[in-house]
Order: sequence, then structure tokens, then C-alpha cells
Amino acid sequence: MTGKKRIVLLGATGSIGQSTLSVIRNARDDLELVGISGNSRFRELAEIAREFRVPHAALADENAYRDCREAGAFPGACRLRSGISGITELAVLPEADVVLVASSGTAALGPALAAIEAGKDIALANKEILVLAGKFVTAAARKHQVRLLPVDSEHSALFQCLEGRRTEDVSRLILTASGGAFIDREPDELARVIPADALRHPNWSMGPKVTIDSATMANKGLEMIEAHWLFSFDADRIDVVLHRQSIIHSMIELTDGSILAQLSPPCMTFAIHHALMYPRRVPGVAKGLDFSEVHRLDLAPLPPGRFPCLTLAREALHAGGVAPAVFNTANEVAVEAFLAHRFPFLHIPHVIDNTLEAFDNFEPRTVNDVLEVEKAARRTASELVQSQPWKKIS
Repeated sequence: MTGKKRIVLLGATGSIGQSTLSVIRNARDDLELVGISGNSRFRELAEIAREFRVPHAALADENAYRDCREAGAFPGACRLRSGISGITELAVLPEADVVLVASSGTAALGPALAAIEAGKDIALANKEILVLAGKFVTAAARKHQVRLLPVDSEHSALFQCLEGRRTEDVSRLILTASGGAFIDREPDELARVIPADALRHPNWSMGPKVTIDSATMANKGLEMIEAHWLFSFDADRIDVVLHRQSIIHSMIELTDGSILAQLSPPCMTFAIHHALMYPRRVPGVAKGLDFSEVHRLDLAPLPPGRFPCLTLAREALHAGGVAPAVFNTANEVAVEAFLAHRFPFLHIPHVIDNTLEAFDNFEPRTVNDVLEVEKAARRTASELVQSQPWKKIS
């Protein structure tokens, strides 16, 4: 027994995974990486296994797994698995203490639920898990007495501000939003923007999907839904304000009117470090704010009507049932089409709205109910994208 906290990292080759590796690299006396997964980039995953001497790994893509075996890319001391079953095996490793879910998409739901049932704490950076199945994930966490530790900077901030406080002493949660790449563009300019424009986020370096979601404010909608499940606040007690600098990551308002906020530079290692080290406080990778320099902390209301995706997300959260899952899936389809230059930016909310309209909402009884709705919503949204006479945007 080394006394180290043992980590399984699902999604090690993505942007959150890379930031997590920098946290672990900086805290080798406290953290040990015992399992890693990736989708198809097996050479990158093998290099991680080699650097950290990881004993267990998995590749989701079966073709990549076969190519990897043929290439002999992994060190012999690392046991390599494949497919969703292999990733699930990693999630329930007996020696693991925390499973950090940094992989995206619904494929992570099964491994995350398996990890919870195995008594592992979950550090959560995957939005789909709570947006699609928050009802089931949070119920499982309560049943098995495990912690859901948020890795998104906004939810990490709320988690830190709420710690030790009674829910009844908090009047609302306040998520901050940078406004994304187009906050200074006039609305009529947005009809002509292309993916390269939307991917120029002013503060953060993130994956393409979440960067587009930042520009449409769909990400804040998803974060509202996540906050509902993580902290048991309803939609009317979760607000969003514009904060361009991304230094105040979120705030809470107490019933006496006081505001508490969490501040740090716009770097994901702060939230990841907090989740992995929790409940300890030890020095992290990045430096905190330097108050020998001048910092602006601008806060402003969102421009009315500017972000229809956020409005649709709030309506989906109010509706409950499977509506948040439909919202998430329709947004994914529309963003994929935009990134492929097949679909105009301003029509992303139209696809979401029409997909939501196409479904009769209901309360899911099982995880499978949600997954079936997700498949149906993907078909509907894809048909909506394909049925319109969109011209290819270049």
C-alpha cells in the first residue's frame, strides 16, 4: 500500500485527458495512474502507458486495437483491452480509487455506472452522462455512497462554494459564460461565419464540439442541466451571466444576498486538481492569479434573445423527462454538420427546436429508455439537417 490515490483516466488522449496527465505528472507522490483508455489514437495512448508505467489500458475502437496489437506499440507490462467491455473492466479495477471520465459521448455511461456500482468515486468531465441520465447516475451514487466530483470549471466552482452549506441557505447558482467566439459580432454577421471562426475561443483551448457550444451558448444550457443533477437546484434557481475574462468560474447567492465566487486563471488543471485531490488542498500545476497585475472582472447580463440554444436548454430542463436528452442529441447532430461545412451556424437552434417538437416527452424508467430516445432523436435531427436545402459553406 503506497498511500497514493489511484486513478483510472477514461479519455486520456483528449484535451481534458492531457490536462489530467499534467496534474498527475506534477503530483506523483500523491496520485498514481493505474488505467487509461482512448478511442483510436493508440500510439499516443501507448506513450502515456510508457511514461506513467500504467498497468491497464483499453482502446474503444476495435480496428485500432487490432492495428495496435500488430504494431506491438504497447509496453509488455501493460495489459491492453478493447471495446466498451474493455473500458468497463478498467472502470471497475479493484485497485482504483477514482475514475475520471474525460471521454465524450454516451458510450461512457455504461462504464461510469459500473464504476459507481463498484464503489469508485467519479470525477466527471463528460456532459452527456448527467444530461442524458442524471436521474439514474445520481440515484446510483447515493445508493453506493460514492462521490460525484465535478471536473468542469463551472461545476467545480459551485462545488467549492457550496461545500458545507445547507441548500436552504442558497437562493441561486450563477454560472458564468465568456460568450464564446462571437460575443462581439453583430447578429447579422453570424449568417456568414464558418467553423474556423467559431473555433477561435478568446480564453480557452478546448475540443471543437465544446468550442462551438460555447459560441452558441449550448454549453451553458448543458451546464445548467448538469448543475441541476449535481446540486439539486431547479431551473428557476440557476442563472447565467456574461463574464468575458473566464476568471470567475461560477458563483452562488446566499439567501441574505451575499455572493460567493471561485476565481482562478482559465486553465482546466485547477478543477481537475481539486477533483483528484479532494478533500485535500495541496499546491497544483498552474499558478493562481497574480494580483500584482491588473485584472478586469466584468459581469453583465446576456443580450436578450441572442442565445436561443440556452433558452431551449432551460425549457428542456423545465420540461424534465427525456427532453434534456433530446436537446443534447439534436445539438450534437447540428454541430457535427456545421463543423463539416454542411450546415449554417444560425440554424443549429432550429434543428434543436424542431427535434424537441417531434418528441412526446415522458419520464424514463430505465437507462435503456433514455438510450432509445437518444437513438431516435439522432435519426430525427439528422433527417432535419439532410432535408433542408443547405448549401455547402466554405
